Amino acid sequence: MRKALAPLLFLVALVPAIRLVVRFAGNDLGVNPAETLQLETGIWALRLLLITLAITPLRRLTGWNRIIQYRRTLGLFAFFYATLHVLSYLVFDLSLAFGELLADVAKRPFITLGFVAFVAMVPLAATSTRAAIRRLGRRWQALHRLIYVSAVFAALHYLWKVKVVTGAPVAYAAAVAALLGVRAWWFMKTAKSLASQAVKR
Repeated sequence: MRKALAPLLFLVALVPAIRLVVRFAGNDLGVNPAETLQLETGIWALRLLLITLAITPLRRLTGWNRIIQYRRTLGLFAFFYATLHVLSYLVFDLSLAFGELLADVAKRPFITLGFVAFVAMVPLAATSTRAAIRRLGRRWQALHRLIYVSAVFAALHYLWKVKVVTGAPVAYAAAVAALLGVRAWWFMKTAKSLASQAVKR
């Protein structure tokens, strides 16, 4: 069962991309296909970021330690959809004019937020291999805290893009806040426990 779960997860994570390809080929992306591609790929990148962030809390709450082995796959798929999101913007909106991208990053705040979110994911994807984990040692864990930066900026990017403070954008932002809040609570609880043990000694 465990051996079958990894390839199944891979296939399930590919489904949104496959559906977009099929819809694109069938001219079924609405009146603004570029906008649909950007929105769908961006939302899936954010969803997968949230699922990746939820792995550790779920493991601690349930004791299902094996779930941690799927975190890397989910994180890489988040980067995959984020890359598609950026590429669809570059190709359809900017016609691969990279100079225009930098100009947009400088003058349009919601694009600045999205760009920071994407850039923060790059070192995470680049150091996702076992070899990188061994090479970086404890620094790997510190580096991969960039996922918090990426998730926060991605949620803010979505909120600023749609300019709507209700519905899905707020729900995603609230989910990011909740997941980071849980981590902050665990950190403070652990720090308090360590301080208490030090006093007893």
